[in-house]
Amino acid sequence: MEKKKLVVLTGAGISAESGLKTFRDSDGLWEGYDVYEVASPRGWARNPALVLDFYNMRRKNVREAEPNAAHIGLAALEKDFNVHIITQNIDDLHERGGSSRVLHLHGEILKMRSLNDPRKNYPVYDDIKPGDLAPDGYQLRPDIVWFDEPVPLIETAAAITSSADIFVVIGTSLAVYPAAGLLHYAPVQAPKFILDKNLPAIPSVANLTKIEMGAAEGISVLSNYLSALV
Repeated sequence: MEKKKLVVLTGAGISAESGLKTFRDSDGLWEGYDVYEVASPRGWARNPALVLDFYNMRRKNVREAEPNAAHIGLAALEKDFNVHIITQNIDDLHERGGSSRVLHLHGEILKMRSLNDPRKNYPVYDDIKPGDLAPDGYQLRPDIVWFDEPVPLIETAAAITSSADIFVVIGTSLAVYPAAGLLHYAPVQAPKFILDKNLPAIPSVANLTKIEMGAAEGISVLSNYLSALV
């Protein structure tokens, strides 16, 4: 029998439980930085060295972090479901947790690309420094979608979501668009679940179950709900 398609949208909350700080939190990683100074085209134009230093620091933090029970639990669901992870996170914790299909809406911290060509990326093995050039001769930058930049994979994510049999949201405030709008692409009849320790305020959505718990703690509760839907 063909497995049901389980689409999971994840946000900063799932990575925060692996020790990666997020600007959602009062003590978040971005505190002390104007977000537009380190994560926007205008910030890059003003001070590219600051932006590179910021992401070099974040990359180091990602490499030191480990997948938590939520990452591992989502990977385990592949035994019973056709699982597609759509993540707003730029770390690789889903992949290291064992998930085989992960779409990174906002890019990947362990990749870089030319300023001139967003279509081709390269793995990052060390810090990116001013003067580090791509093969086309242009400065390398993190392969991250910054504020005020389009999200190239949003249409792909919407198509995946629109064909979901089950849709799950974990660890996101549903405040950052266009990713937050994916909830409304899920079929009306599809069971939907939101797992977060601080449940976001959302408009009325059909077939929605809320689980007010942290991702690592709540993954077993979610898995129990899903086991009845196999």
